[in-house]
Amino acid sequence: MTLLLEEGKDIEIKQHGSYAIVAITKHGVELARKLHSVFQTGDLYYMSKFQKGDEEKQGIQMFDGSVRLLLPSLFQAYKGIIMIISLGAVVRMVAPILKDKKTDPGVVVIDDKGEHVISVLSGHLGGANELTREIAELLGAKPVITTASDVQKTIPVDLFGKRFGWVWESADKLTPVSASVVNEEHIAVIQESGEKGWWTYDRPLPDNIKIYASIEQALPHAPHAALVVTHRNLLPEEEAILDNGVLYRPKVIVLGIGCNRDTGSSEIEDVIIKTLNELNFSLKSVKAVCTIDLKKDEEGLLDIVQKYGWEFHYYTPEELNAVSLQQPSDTVYKFTGAYGVSEPAALLYSRAHELELVKKKSGNVTISVAVIPSR
Repeated sequence: MTLLLEEGKDIEIKQHGSYAIVAITKHGVELARKLHSVFQTGDLYYMSKFQKGDEEKQGIQMFDGSVRLLLPSLFQAYKGIIMIISLGAVVRMVAPILKDKKTDPGVVVIDDKGEHVISVLSGHLGGANELTREIAELLGAKPVITTASDVQKTIPVDLFGKRFGWVWESADKLTPVSASVVNEEHIAVIQESGEKGWWTYDRPLPDNIKIYASIEQALPHAPHAALVVTHRNLLPEEEAILDNGVLYRPKVIVLGIGCNRDTGSSEIEDVIIKTLNELNFSLKSVKAVCTIDLKKDEEGLLDIVQKYGWEFHYYTPEELNAVSLQQPSDTVYKFTGAYGVSEPAALLYSRAHELELVKKKSGNVTISVAVIPSR
């Protein structure tokens, strides 16, 4: 299939992988074909005048016309774009279609001889830096990455905790906090929950980055910027730490839930939200909903976990009964074969020694809450 690229014409592409490889020169096509053969998640596009005859068999798409007209479709479809085109030309072509660093795909440029792989756009959030390293290794080329936090081997603020699933409360202060980090100002890392293994470089933590157990402990030291990792909603007297700070939500909250058959998702959701508000916990830190296997097909529960993208786990009565409970129930045992559902389910998944909320019954829903201990 050859795509005809014309102004104002919609371009339908056949996407199979997560990344697009694009070439427009003779040597670039040879290099692109080499990369395509070893980079299994890449779809290859090049100009039809360099046709080899095996394109359909290899799943390669060709085009006639300006590659500039192809880029908007590639930007919408792919996680990253690898372009064997001169850096200056790429910059001019992508400039008009850029939207936001949180949504733009990663863009990587390779020179015609395959000597350098350059991270050009969305190095962190779009994954271009990681992609650059991967492609350079495949080609035996030199990766070129200019992001300050990567060069200095310090904390990349926009990626902090991403591999654990941490999410920001707000992205408003990402840029100024990142500037403070790379300028080696006093940075407070305040971690109340979440995974501990976030420092991955083979050198000690820089002297300008200090770890504090609480916001109360950090505030008297007047840090220039702060990275706050907690599942709690901050108290009014703590919010000053975010004047130049980013609040991260680790996925640590586990909801144990029992409910009557055919309980609606709106009732379950209402109980969850009200309970977390009472505990002063963030909804963004919920990791999983857990219950008994009798409820594995409960539509209300399935709707909730799908809506929020939470994990859903269920346990047999025997597994639940192996957990020592504060409030065992003969009534629950009569109907389920387990002396409790919400309490032991939350404890089993979280591996916590105790619950933040042992058990609360509200209407058709019973809920328990645990927080996964930091490890």
